[in-house]
Amino acid sequence: MTFIDLTHYRCPLALVKLKMALKQLPSGEVLRVMLKDKGSRQDVPRFLNKANWQYVELQNDAEILVLSITRGD
Repeated sequence: MTFIDLTHYRCPLALVKLKMALKQLPSGEVLRVMLKDKGSRQDVPRFLNKANWQYVELQNDAEILVLSITRGD
């Protein structure tokens, strides 16, 4: 499993960094990502849905969104 902490980045930079990490993600590997910025917390799940990535919210509270992402079929 790969973990990236994007809490220090605001959208769109957080989304750009996530896209770069997803391109390098080996098949079958899980990417766990942590987001804090309000825009990123909305844009990242929207992007993942459009791009056919499967994800699970591990944490979603007032401060942090943590997603576990795998490649969709």
